[in-house]
Amino acid sequence: MATSSNNHVVPEAKEAMNRFKMEAAQEVGVNLKQGYNGDLTSREAGSVGGQMVKNM
Repeated sequence: MATSSNNHVVPEAKEAMNRFKMEAAQEVGVNLKQGYNGDLTSREAGSVGGQMVKNM
């Protein structure tokens, strides 16, 4: 059985990670909304993830 590594070690950190994601999206000019963001292009979503890694 495969296990998911997409779990937060500290469940209370989920809200902090969501705020961090929103800040990173704002820095690169991507309009994220709460909940589903499936209408983003791969480039937009990748730029948010890349900015998060850069800031970490």
